[in-house]
Amino acid sequence: MSGRPGSGDPGAITVVGLGPAGAEQLTSAAVEAIAAHRRRYLRTARHPSAVAVAAASTFDHVYETEPTFEAVYRRIADELLAAAADGDVLYAVPGSPLVLERTVDLLVAQSEVTVRLVPGLSFVDLAWVRLGLDPFDQGVRLVDGHRFETAAAGERGPLLVAHCHSKAVLSDIKLAVDDAPARPVTVLQRLGSPDEAVFDVAWAELDRSFEPDHLTALFVPELATPPGAPFVRFDQLVATLRRECPWDAQQTHESLRRHLLEETYEVLEAIDHLGADGAGADALCEELGDLLFQVCLHARLATESGWFDVAEVCDTVHDKLRARHPHVFGEDGAPSVDALVTGWEQLKRTEKGRDSVMDGIPAALPGSLYALKVQKKAAALGFGVADFEGTRADVLAELAEVMDDPSEDEVGDVLFAAVGMARVLDHDPEMAVRGAGRRFERRFRLVERWADEADLDLATAGPEVLERLWERAKSEESGTSPLPS
Repeated sequence: MSGRPGSGDPGAITVVGLGPAGAEQLTSAAVEAIAAHRRRYLRTARHPSAVAVAAASTFDHVYETEPTFEAVYRRIADELLAAAADGDVLYAVPGSPLVLERTVDLLVAQSEVTVRLVPGLSFVDLAWVRLGLDPFDQGVRLVDGHRFETAAAGERGPLLVAHCHSKAVLSDIKLAVDDAPARPVTVLQRLGSPDEAVFDVAWAELDRSFEPDHLTALFVPELATPPGAPFVRFDQLVATLRRECPWDAQQTHESLRRHLLEETYEVLEAIDHLGADGAGADALCEELGDLLFQVCLHARLATESGWFDVAEVCDTVHDKLRARHPHVFGEDGAPSVDALVTGWEQLKRTEKGRDSVMDGIPAALPGSLYALKVQKKAAALGFGVADFEGTRADVLAELAEVMDDPSEDEVGDVLFAAVGMARVLDHDPEMAVRGAGRRFERRFRLVERWADEADLDLATAGPEVLERLWERAKSEESGTSPLPS
């Protein structure tokens, strides 16, 4: 039995659909449900029939405070469940409750509180009339504009795309398709309202020729190239390997850790051998594919555990990057690079609720990269910013210290100061030391070859002979005249 408001007894959540437009399109069941509830919530007040739900609280503010749409929907669901713990509540959503309503999906999936659904007229019902087609006969698929690249992957149309509320969403949809469809798409706006609009636009003009709003949808009759089809095919292959390959089937996140690291280093190796003319590009493409396999395999393991899937991985990083680039997707102009770095660190700190900019630095990073990371984090907030002469002085000072105290800490300070010099000179310290290691290896191989040709035992040759061979190797590699052997 449902509890009374304020009784402390758990109540129920009654979800009503507000229809596609004005309050005249509300069903009688929805009107009755609204009247029967004193505690009322609207997902958004930005809907023509929201006025029918008087004295209601809205969740519009949540859209401004959460970093991703998924986070918005989960917070709304959590707040509704908390409200229902103290009695019955009404939750009103645009359209019909089960048509592209993620918050309702989350509410229905939980078992703590009873959820009752009151259907409403959906915009899709009006869309079929305006388009003059039978969706079942034509095989139309309904997709969310926020998830177009993955939701429409492998599809050739026709598609009805909802939630096309901004030019940014329209741009993402347009860029998800490699080859622009030859036929125009139909824009459906504010269906059922006095100012409804239905018109065609060319694919290339999708994000330029009209102003979208929160009641905008698209009808795409056909797609020349399915967006994301290769990615979907690859993800399906990974799922098949998990089911049918004995090696893949027994892997865990922990067992794959070594392979992820190895594949990352192989990508770096391919980048090192990439030429400006594209030489080595095939090798880089292959290594990136191997790295992608590791990413998709980890996502598949998470899917099997019920945590998240690869689509959520894509959505999460997509929404995170949009939120962290207000100078690209917002109204702010492009700032300087230094301002971007500072803003980036502040956004991440706020977004993740961190107490320090140092939070979140992977402890497993190689030492030089770890040192570079902490220095950059501090420099982004104005600490430790120096020029070449300043870092040079730091290195010399640390070298003097280590002469008096050759402890591990002092040696570490010398290396840390050297990383600071590399940072100021805009060099990657990891690449710099790897380059030094490679040069040493090449030169030592020459020394070994010459010693072998002269029948010398390097272990007993003596320092003068070794120094002469080493200088010869350095001279030969630099292209200068070699020293006499």
